[in-house]
Amino acid sequence: MKTVAVVDDNAANRLLVEAMLEEYYEVVGYPSGRAALEGFRQRKPDLVILDISMAGLGGVQTLKKLRADDELSALPVIALTARFADDDDARTRYLAAGFDDYMTKPVNEELLLGALSRWLADG
Repeated sequence: MKTVAVVDDNAANRLLVEAMLEEYYEVVGYPSGRAALEGFRQRKPDLVILDISMAGLGGVQTLKKLRADDELSALPVIALTARFADDDDARTRYLAAGFDDYMTKPVNEELLLGALSRWLADG
């Protein structure tokens, strides 16, 4: 079973996404970018769902650290945010920042499962 990491400093948001995915994937939750980076060294996930707006190390900063790490740089990472939900250019900005995909909150379960299916399609 593929492992998906959900990184969000809001416990309710993290648990909601975890609940959407747990039937299909092994899900590991992290309350911060720093905790996720440490956890990924112990157990590398197959995909990361990364909240953009987090206290401390934000999503973009966490992504930069992931991309700079030879062991983690190829992980597919989906940006998750409510900040630019109505901004047509947000997807372009996040993809340009190095994210592989972009989703807005509130999370649509069907869209989320579709995105994960595409990124984890190799088995």
